[in-house]
Amino acid sequence: MIDTDAYQRILGEELRKLRTERGWTRKELGEKLQSGISLQTLATYELGTRQCSVVRLAELCLALDELPQNLLARVHNRLFAHENGQVRVNLADVVADEQPELLPLRRWARGRLAAGGSADVRFDRTTLEQLAALCGLRTEELLTRLKKLSAAAL
Repeated sequence: MIDTDAYQRILGEELRKLRTERGWTRKELGEKLQSGISLQTLATYELGTRQCSVVRLAELCLALDELPQNLLARVHNRLFAHENGQVRVNLADVVADEQPELLPLRRWARGRLAAGGSADVRFDRTTLEQLAALCGLRTEELLTRLKKLSAAAL
């Protein structure tokens, strides 16, 4: 089952990431599109509060020099990473959390974010086991806590 709100939010984050990687403002991206689109509409796509038609998505991807299938694959991987034995975690959520047991993970997350690392990370089973040991938790307990953090952010 697809969580449409989460899908739209992640799609928006990926669109915003592509635009900012190119150093463009929304206005500059809008000028590269063949159809007239307001800055407000672009903002709502990036925030994930408005659905984007397939044609509009293709147009955005063309302007951003990105294949639509590659963009959608990244969205899919972020949304369904847990099905591949991984858990997706937003480090900003970890930093904001106050569970004392997660202090070692919180410190690492702060450092990664301060260094400009991506806020979205995926932990595989081996990494989860090592993090759980650092936090003094069983692996399944850490996994449950991380999933709750991710669910609260959606």
